[in-house]
Amino acid sequence: MTQSGLVSSCARAATAEEAAFRIDYPLAAARNTRVVALDAAAEEIVRRVSQTQWAQARFYSAVDPGHSLVTMSGKTVPLAGELEDSNTLVLVSSSGDNAQAAATIGAACLVRGIMMAGLVVTPGQLTSVALSTLRPHARILLVPAEEDDLFELLRATRS
Repeated sequence: MTQSGLVSSCARAATAEEAAFRIDYPLAAARNTRVVALDAAAEEIVRRVSQTQWAQARFYSAVDPGHSLVTMSGKTVPLAGELEDSNTLVLVSSSGDNAQAAATIGAACLVRGIMMAGLVVTPGQLTSVALSTLRPHARILLVPAEEDDLFELLRATRS
């Protein structure tokens, strides 16, 4: 088919008859994603990613046993309050620290029906304590993950 043939087929798709089949409503709103670092190395990654302009994403580090989160500006907030309007949560771990916080956050997401993903940022290691910490709680688990994976995950979910 020639270039001109493609143009004419596009023109035909613009008729009123074809327009009746177009989806005519806006895209869903951005996800209210919460990103939680479980250890110091993960917090560095989360802090860097948080510097990008995001629609609804909020970024934290976890404090054992997980009932509170710390914002990137250092303010301590209750976990329950931050989950109220959330529909996605991403846990980021590199060492497996804060296993109790991961369990607390995972249980809170489960009872609220919040989808939880996990990123195990352990370059070059396919097995680790971080993997076993996140595995029981995350529906989606990226292993081994890199900083760019968190950025792309947030971008793909329009966070």
